[in-house]
Amino acid sequence: MSSEVAARRDAKKLVRSPSGLRMVPEHRAFGSPFGLEEPQWVPDKECPRCMQCDAKFDFLTRKHHCRRCGKCFCDKCCGQKVPLRRMCFVDPVRQCAECALVSHKEAEFYDKQLKVLLSGATFLVTFRDTEKPETMVCRLSNNQRYLLLEGDSHYEIEIARISTVQILTEGFPPGEKDTHTHTSLLGSQPVSEGGNARATGMSLQYSAPGAEGTTQLKLMAGEDANASRRQATAWLAAMHKATKLLYESRDQ
Repeated sequence: MSSEVAARRDAKKLVRSPSGLRMVPEHRAFGSPFGLEEPQWVPDKECPRCMQCDAKFDFLTRKHHCRRCGKCFCDKCCGQKVPLRRMCFVDPVRQCAECALVSHKEAEFYDKQLKVLLSGATFLVTFRDTEKPETMVCRLSNNQRYLLLEGDSHYEIEIARISTVQILTEGFPPGEKDTHTHTSLLGSQPVSEGGNARATGMSLQYSAPGAEGTTQLKLMAGEDANASRRQATAWLAAMHKATKLLYESRDQ
């Protein structure tokens, strides 16, 4: 990838919407697949009462729109201002209690897991049509649109073209004595919750531009219990969180 193309992909611009200032990609086609579009606000004339507590709007009880869901609420039900990274808002914006809770949970991904994904980790990478794994560094691109695989060869996999993700784990789930390998499909709950399972690799299927069918890719962490292995495990855990957000984005 040339530096000019990379700069074009990562270019940002500041725009003002009815909800506030947003720092968005200069080119819409390079927007993050984890992002959400701003909702259409419920028209004022269609909501004479708060959509949460049913309080009637008047001179004292003012009407506010949640920036995440677009519904109408009174100040009591929509008084929190919370960061909303998935819509690229520069400052915290007004949200209803339900949406604020979701945004708070998502903040951990942007504050912690996203940094891990951008930093990358080293894996043994195997494509379906090859037998010998190649040692490669896998990381998320700065604009969050691609998985970049770099070693003796170079690959770019567009996140939006990934159809299935499986996080491979091993360990001792509650009530089981033997070591097993478990998988977690895109959008499901983490398989290690409540147990001692740890992530060891990832298998994914994606469609390449201009190609028929899907391609399968497998990444496995090294066997040595060193910093590289710990970094790979952390990257896989972050990727699991990312796939959940991606699934939610597609479902909305």
